[in-house]
Amino acid sequence: MQKGHQSWTFNSKPVIISSAAVGGPFEAEGAVADDFDMLHQDLWLGQDSYEKAEKKLLEQACEIAIQKADMKKEDIQFFISGDLMNQIISSSFAARTLGAPYLGIFGACSSSMEGLAIGSLLIDSKSANYVLAGASSHNAAVEKQFRYPTEYGSQKPPTAQWTVTGAGTALLSQQGNGPRVTSATIGRVIDMGLSDPFNMGGAMAPAAVDTIEAHFRDLNIEPSYYDLIATGDLGKIGHQIAGDLLTEHGIEIPKDILTDCGLLIYKEEQPVIAGGSGCGCSATVTYGHLLNRMKKGELKRILVVATGALLSPLSYQQKESIPCIAHAVSIEMS
Repeated sequence: MQKGHQSWTFNSKPVIISSAAVGGPFEAEGAVADDFDMLHQDLWLGQDSYEKAEKKLLEQACEIAIQKADMKKEDIQFFISGDLMNQIISSSFAARTLGAPYLGIFGACSSSMEGLAIGSLLIDSKSANYVLAGASSHNAAVEKQFRYPTEYGSQKPPTAQWTVTGAGTALLSQQGNGPRVTSATIGRVIDMGLSDPFNMGGAMAPAAVDTIEAHFRDLNIEPSYYDLIATGDLGKIGHQIAGDLLTEHGIEIPKDILTDCGLLIYKEEQPVIAGGSGCGCSATVTYGHLLNRMKKGELKRILVVATGALLSPLSYQQKESIPCIAHAVSIEMS
């Protein structure tokens, strides 16, 4: 059911019957390491390229989510996934392995919630019984494509963020036990003219604020409705900007409610500069840490607002500014 201009409410409240989070060696040292289903000590994952390593991360996250639900990959009716690689090759090649009908999406780092929203719509409209949604990123692969190869050892500014090596998936169903997806707000493209690829948080913050405002407006609810509101990967810089903008717009969200996946995933002593980022950031934190907290009874209602910078190496070279987007999904325990 459409609500307002940008939101959907799901009458059947699709169930996340299982989820999985797989990470790399840096994530194994992070603040939410215990919430990962699998952690690797080898950044290569035994592969001969970082891109193949990312594909393997996503394949493993798919396998684990399916196994947790005591199902087979043949039971999956749609696989929806996105990543940061050119032509979303990590998702497409993982879909080749999975063998399920596939919808590839590109929302940059907002892909995790974009996929969850579309999957929930398929379930709620009774167009599918089982939908697997996922997203992934790999630090070395992303740095090589969008900035500089890590081997180059270039110095980074204080606004830079650390791309998460990880993949997260959620298996949705019409029935079952688990957290339920109750609504989603689809973001607009917001471009404030920033063009620095080392300041993704600052570029994406206005998009996050725009979507959060739309969510509260469309559903006619207050921030106090949620126990936690987590943006995707704004990091320290973007999180501060988003908080300031929300206050300026008359939306007061307590500091203990408004957080960011890029701030949750790593420890303070880890050299991540402004925090975590990447498609795997919100995917692993949501499908691992946050859902685990919900199952433990620590959280009842959360809003995850995954943010994405829709640039490419080509657009950056052509001096384009960075268009950004954010998609919000409400998840509740019944």
